[in-house]
Order: sequence, then C-alpha cells, then structure tokens
Amino acid sequence: MEQTYLTLNNGAKIPQFGMGVFQVPAGDATKNACLEALKLGYRHIDTAHAYQNERSVGQAVRESGIPREEIWVTSKLWPSEYGEGKTMEGIDKMLARLDVGHIDLLLLHQQVGDYLGAWRDMEKAVAQGKVRSIGLSNFESERLEEVIAAAHIKPAALQVELHPYFQQTELKKRVAACGTVLEAWYPLGHGDSGLLREPLFTRLGEKYGKTPAQVILRWHIQEGTVIFPKSTNPQHIRDNFDIFDFALTGDEMAQIRAMDRGRRFYTATLAEQERNFTAWRPED
Repeated sequence: MEQTYLTLNNGAKIPQFGMGVFQVPAGDATKNACLEALKLGYRHIDTAHAYQNERSVGQAVRESGIPREEIWVTSKLWPSEYGEGKTMEGIDKMLARLDVGHIDLLLLHQQVGDYLGAWRDMEKAVAQGKVRSIGLSNFESERLEEVIAAAHIKPAALQVELHPYFQQTELKKRVAACGTVLEAWYPLGHGDSGLLREPLFTRLGEKYGKTPAQVILRWHIQEGTVIFPKSTNPQHIRDNFDIFDFALTGDEMAQIRAMDRGRRFYTATLAEQERNFTAWRPED
C-alpha cells in the first residue's frame, strides 16, 4: 500500500495518513500500536503533551528500524506551556520526552492562553532546527486570524473536527491564502453518530469491496485532508490503511460533499474552552 503525501506551505512533504494515539495509554499500548502501524507502511504519528504518551511514541520510532527522516512526528503544546520563554522550555521538554531528534510538526493544542507568545517561541524553535513545521489545533474563532496576522511563519497545518457531516468549507476558505493544510480529528464522526450507517457509504463499500469507514477515509484522502484514525487493534490498524488501492469518482466525491449538514460533535463555546483548558496541566 502506498502512502500519499501533501506539500505544506514551507515545502515539507507530510504523510497524509497517520496513526492517532489520543486516549491510548502510555507504555506498551501506544508503543505496540505505533510499531504495528509503522510496519504496515504508516509514516506519520500524531501525539500531544496532553495525551501523556509521547515517550512511548518516541520509543516506537526509535525501535522501528525505519530511518528517522522517513517518519513524521506531530505533537502539540498545552496552554499551560504558552508564552515567550515558557514555550521554548516546553519544546525542550517535549524533545526530551520524544527523544527523536526534532519535531516534524508542532501545534498549539487549544485557542486559549498566551498563544501569540507561544507562536513567537515556535518560530524561534524553527530557526534553531528543533521544529520543522508549526501550526494550530482547534483555532476556529477570530483568534485564528489574530495568529495569522502576527505570524512571520504562517501556520502549515490546522487540526480541527472534520468529517462528512461537518466539512469545514468556510474554514478552508479562511486559511486558503496561507496555504494551510487541514487535518481531521473525528474523521469518522463521533461514536454512534449514524455516519457509518449512511446508505451511500454502504453502497460505495459494496461497489469497491470496502467498509463504510474505508470509504470515508478515502474521501478524506481525495479531499486533501490529513487524517490519523486511532486504533490499538492490529486488524483495524491494517484495515484503516487499506484505502490506497481504489479511488472514488468525481460524482461520488460530490455525493459525499452533499452530505455536509454543519453538524459538529464538539460544541464547547470559547468561554467554556477558556475554563476547561486553563484549569488543567499535563505532567512533564
């Protein structure tokens, strides 16, 4: 199976299909899932300080036997680490936890706190070679434009909720001038949302010999979105990646685009995000 790549606004080529480790316990669970994914051909792992499993991700990268330059590692800073000086300290601690030499893509995890000070330190980290690319996660308010206006290095990626029920069409327009690539969390919707039971995906799955989930993941790939579905089940890890041997037609892509109903599953207001994300801090 052939991994696909997207070119970021700084010229870097990001593997479009990654392994997500949100809510995967640190230790063997994370390490083994990442090793299985890398063995199958995955070349991108998406973690975060808040996930508390960066050390296990780094261990898998080092033990994989795959050259470091072939593996893309994304991680994210928590708001408790935002601010000039403080963010650089957070980046150095992250580099120590991962122990993989450099961070390929570093994101600000949430749109609260001193994100402008944090962005300045991230730009310095790029200049120092600690980080290759920088971007944002969950910045969807006017704070997105605030960062873009202040940034010398424009965000290479923006990670947000994105799936066929919530396709982020307006957000794509907002970042188009910067060449920012969108990355999807909840690529398959959330829980029992009904998305996987949509008749269209059943029909297309039967046509191509694929599951509804594989059809949705293929749609993301053809839309130019970076995805990283999470699983610790070796068969699911294999199935998720088995989407590079077929292609949806233009008409089928249009039918899926027509499913957009603006239905977001994560609905916290900015004020609620301020409260939720400033009260907690991850361990070092």
